[in-house]
Amino acid sequence: MLHLTLRQLQIFAAVARCGSFSKASKELHLTQPAVSMQVKQLEESLGLPLLEQLKKRINLTDAGRELQHTSVQIMQQLVSLEHNLDALQGLQRGSLTVGVVSTASSFAIRLISQFRGLHPDIRITLNVVNREALLQHIAENTVDLALMGQPPAHLELEQQVFMENPLVVIAPIQHPLAKAKKIPLTEIAHEPFVGREPGSGTRMATEAFFQAHGLSWQVAMEMNKNEAIKLAVEAGLGLGVVSRHTVTLELAAKRICTLDVEGFPIRRSWYLVNRKTRTLSLAARAFAEFVVAESPRLGRML
Repeated sequence: MLHLTLRQLQIFAAVARCGSFSKASKELHLTQPAVSMQVKQLEESLGLPLLEQLKKRINLTDAGRELQHTSVQIMQQLVSLEHNLDALQGLQRGSLTVGVVSTASSFAIRLISQFRGLHPDIRITLNVVNREALLQHIAENTVDLALMGQPPAHLELEQQVFMENPLVVIAPIQHPLAKAKKIPLTEIAHEPFVGREPGSGTRMATEAFFQAHGLSWQVAMEMNKNEAIKLAVEAGLGLGVVSRHTVTLELAAKRICTLDVEGFPIRRSWYLVNRKTRTLSLAARAFAEFVVAESPRLGRML
């Protein structure tokens, strides 16, 4: 039975790969004598020379090449084992950080609640922010996954549509056009609107829609929260354009109404997003799969 340690194999593999003791010692953050001693102990355990010095270059002997091949296989198996163990621990005691634009918070919380019911030991952090802040989280790689509208083009992202995101025009219940049908866009273009802040996905989509029809969208008041916009519309401060998914309760309670405006709803999508450079944990992968699988049912409920 050979008496070898994993640390010795790791050190030998580094020496074989680097071709010198000095380079291997720097890579391993060890002193050169410590590296030399470990290799010498390996040779003594095996009873065969593993290295030969030719000028300034270290070459492998036949035994050294055999050990190098085996060492690489062992290290690969250990990495695979580590990933598998992490994966097992991930679904049992893992953590998950999800970033969500505020517009999506209502259904995102519902999704997370359902997912946590299936995996109660996963620690979940939910960051509800505006689009600009979410883009910063994604750029800095501080979230595992993000739920958002149109993803930016300047970041390398994995992105998947999981649900439609229709934008609708909302108005006070008593608005003169509340019961009108097929309202021309030109008829509401002069109306004051309560809109999201510049940079918001909803605002960008609405501005682009009006511009495509040769019109200007009149934002009389800016607010950075959908809840504030809904309250402002209910109070008669103007019309609003919001995601249909954010006004389910208000419509049911008849606090506000949607206007039947030509061209609306604006058809958009919700995206599940992560950085291409980020390796997703098993918990993150499980949540992503859950979102995609659950979204058809969720879309029917909203």
